[in-house]
Amino acid sequence: MEPNAHKHPPVFLLLLLFLSPIVFCQLDYKFYQYTCPNLLNIVRQGVQSAIANDTRIAASLLRLHFHDCFVNGCDGSLLLDDTDTFKGEKNASPNRNSVRGYEVIDTIKSALEKACPSTVSCTDIVTLAAREGVYLSGGQFWPVALGRRDGTTANETAANELPSPFESLDNIIKKFTFNKLDIKDVVVLSGAHTFGFAQCFLFKPRLFNFNGTGTSDPSLDASVLENLLRVCPNQDDSNTNLAPLDHVTTNKFDNFYYRNLVNNSGLLQTDQDLAGDSRTASLVIYYSKCPFTFLKDFGTSMVKMGNIGVLTGQNGEIRKNCRMVN
Repeated sequence: MEPNAHKHPPVFLLLLLFLSPIVFCQLDYKFYQYTCPNLLNIVRQGVQSAIANDTRIAASLLRLHFHDCFVNGCDGSLLLDDTDTFKGEKNASPNRNSVRGYEVIDTIKSALEKACPSTVSCTDIVTLAAREGVYLSGGQFWPVALGRRDGTTANETAANELPSPFESLDNIIKKFTFNKLDIKDVVVLSGAHTFGFAQCFLFKPRLFNFNGTGTSDPSLDASVLENLLRVCPNQDDSNTNLAPLDHVTTNKFDNFYYRNLVNNSGLLQTDQDLAGDSRTASLVIYYSKCPFTFLKDFGTSMVKMGNIGVLTGQNGEIRKNCRMVN
């Protein structure tokens, strides 16, 4: 060995170190700093424009992100359209005629393809758009590390198992735990229901057949029940009518969701259950009294959710069109 050779590792070893997963495959807050420096402005402008046209879209973009991440991780699989040879997730029961915002993602992607072609993944766009929707609706800003890549497969079967308003809190907790999210995350991320709307069929059992009794939920606030009965009469053609998840500050991202639960005026059964379960009730009360803590904790839980099963490095791809693989 030559003198001092140990001080100068061979070039190929340096290359291997550079390309190793530890160095190459991590999300980074400055991932697009040089390759697409105007990314954040383009996404914010796209979401801002969408909200100006439709105030509901902010909540829809957040829900789109959630439904994507809970199926095989945050990989943009929910954005993929069905084809003759490919089965996507859009027609799974929890998504069909329910998830919205695909066109907003398309518009942002189109603008980014002009600014920095084949650079920004659809998955990162969805992640950022969800954050911007919350922030522009009164929520707190949180940093988002970037570098996710897009998946090339979808899983309709798994999409049909997304957490549902009709299942028990035990089952919902299990589905969160499967995705490495804990009970606190369940309570915090459920706070996303502080804005947006739900279709009547999702909560009609509370109005007309609570626990099979043939009557309404006796714990539901009387004035809230009266309003809901007007919006959702007991007939099939009202199933797709919409009611606000938070009847007090419908389009604002705040802590009124928890205040509503404390006052027995939560809309969905699964939401109201959080206020009555010993594992979650204390957090519901805490967030009902501490709005700024909720906003901060929501950002923390969103970061955890946004990191579920991400593809980085050489895995996946950067789609040119979010609706199809390259």
